[in-house]
Amino acid sequence: MDNDSLKNIRIAVSGKSGCGNTTVSRLVADALELRFINFTFRSLSREKNMDLKEILELAAKDDFWDKEVDTRQVELAREDGGCVLGSRLAIWMLPEADLKVYLTARPETRAKRIQNREGGSIEKIAAFTADRDRQDRERYLRIYGIDNDDFAFADIIIDTNDLSPFQISSAIIERLREKLGG
Repeated sequence: MDNDSLKNIRIAVSGKSGCGNTTVSRLVADALELRFINFTFRSLSREKNMDLKEILELAAKDDFWDKEVDTRQVELAREDGGCVLGSRLAIWMLPEADLKVYLTARPETRAKRIQNREGGSIEKIAAFTADRDRQDRERYLRIYGIDNDDFAFADIIIDTNDLSPFQISSAIIERLREKLGG
């Protein structure tokens, strides 16, 4: 199976913050020569020149923010040609994806990764991340009826704690080849 045969493949990659969604999605997209889509609250905060924390506070009170991010990323994913969509809800929001991937990691692993990416106190990051997980889950249930802790339907679930991004992306590509019979 060559990359030409994958030009219309859609892969959805989900997981909570710090599990490697963005990094791994980008690696898979690059390896398969697919579009990489990762429109998030972080993207929206940059676009609107607002602090991420401010966007999250607004999202806790107004469903517009979630719907804006989710609608835009799905619209991008459904454009002509294949893609890798990396987002918290990708596997739920893009049901037609050819491969649905869910990444997991322990809370302490996630906090360390976020600290490496953004700096700051590990204790504050861990507390912020736990609070964000709780708020995200509550919003997803309220807005969409999606329980993001119920991901057993994914085609592949990868514990990323002890794997490099390259090992994770290789496992995803291998699973895709298995699923497509090549």
